[in-house]
Amino acid sequence: MKKILIANRGEIALRVMRSAKEMGIQTVAIFSEADRNAPFVRYADESICVGPPPSSQSYLQGDKILEICKLLGVDAIHPGYGFLSENADFARKVKKAGITFIGPSAEAMDMMGDKLSAKATAKKYNVPMIPGSDGAISDLAEATKIAKEIGFPLLIKASAGGGGKGMRLVEKASEVEEQMKLAISEAISAFGNGAVFIERYATGPRHIEIQVLADNHGNCVYLFERECSIQRRHQKVIEEAPSSILTPELRKQMGECAVDVAKACNYSGVGTVEFLLDDQNRFYFLEMNTRLQVEHPVTEMITGLDLVKEQIKVARNEKLSITQNDLKINGHSIEVRVCAEDPCNDFLPDIGNLKTYRVPTGPGVRVDDSFEEGMDIPIYYDPMIAKLIVHGKDRTDAINKMLRAIQDYQITGVETTLPFCSFVLKHEAFVSGKFDTGFIKNHFKPEYLDKSDANEEEVAAIFGAYMSAGLTAQTNKTADTSATISKWRMNRV
Repeated sequence: MKKILIANRGEIALRVMRSAKEMGIQTVAIFSEADRNAPFVRYADESICVGPPPSSQSYLQGDKILEICKLLGVDAIHPGYGFLSENADFARKVKKAGITFIGPSAEAMDMMGDKLSAKATAKKYNVPMIPGSDGAISDLAEATKIAKEIGFPLLIKASAGGGGKGMRLVEKASEVEEQMKLAISEAISAFGNGAVFIERYATGPRHIEIQVLADNHGNCVYLFERECSIQRRHQKVIEEAPSSILTPELRKQMGECAVDVAKACNYSGVGTVEFLLDDQNRFYFLEMNTRLQVEHPVTEMITGLDLVKEQIKVARNEKLSITQNDLKINGHSIEVRVCAEDPCNDFLPDIGNLKTYRVPTGPGVRVDDSFEEGMDIPIYYDPMIAKLIVHGKDRTDAINKMLRAIQDYQITGVETTLPFCSFVLKHEAFVSGKFDTGFIKNHFKPEYLDKSDANEEEVAAIFGAYMSAGLTAQTNKTADTSATISKWRMNRV
């Protein structure tokens, strides 16, 4: 494997390229017209425009991507996450073209890409399931009957896709019809598949996912868990590893279940098995993500593994170099998603220009991004600017390190999720570990983020710098005037 094309953009494209280069592998970037000047485009050994800004005309153009691979002599494709990463048909075309797809087989994607088929597969290994319908439901009378049997509250969920799309919470029987129609409509719009199913809504749920790694020789290990319960609109904002609530015994049970799910679909590569953990510490299988996850860095931090390199090794048909007994949890890691969203306006995207963009540094601080100061955030894609990751000796150390890093992160021109993340990390519920996926509903209101305080502090700091410079100039009249200007002030202006 000498040359890899990364069929993605932004921070994940840059992330994959760095690992590939460390392995002596050349990289090819594809980019849309909106990303022409992005750092990942410049970083690649070769770059080629794949189309106009809309993803449907660029990053989702599978046939055109394959043509580029043939033109440039590409050996393998890394799909990153999103876009074509879980597209079984694309994986088949890649294989047919004689190119290596850095990910699981198309057959494994088929089995796990649909939530209903994934549950049917996992059932064969007696993996715990949330009580619910056995298959897709479209008939309202049948849905009402099943809903009453399951009990309220319950969830109506799209069979295909994820990210909270096609998911509706139903709290009483009179809401079933309306929420069924909405869920089906959302599912068709988002995934082109209106199949939905019903399952019980667990009380006090926590979202726990297990990272698995498998090769083509029958070896599979679990790389412990990630806690992903801090969410808005069923999408993650803060992730950490390990979870503050799992005991070693529960971790082992969930890890072994995740390995069973991977074996059930003959999985190879890196994948994530997602579980719901209720307030009685009972866990239930949700789904499997057949790709690299956005939050994979926290697993890398506590295991010392490079998951992208592991993906590439498996794709080269190498055996795993580690066993389950080799794996140990080292310290604690937290990741926050730095998104161009306004937490005070229902987390709606706040696209604009990064007038100021300076990332935090220091021991145990990592920033995965692909933006620079002065760049515009495209309106065509996910509004995530970066992932800010820290690693500490324990959870308290990691929280403190993250709070410092958030404070050091300088972004102006757009609203971001950073103030919200700081609020969460300071909240007693998070610090104590006693929280669930309802954190925002139970503990957060927009008015809790008082922007005026932050603005006043900045104005005061700038005023202080100017005053300091003026006083210095008066007391050192014979000195070189350039020496009296605060360097901090020069950087801020």
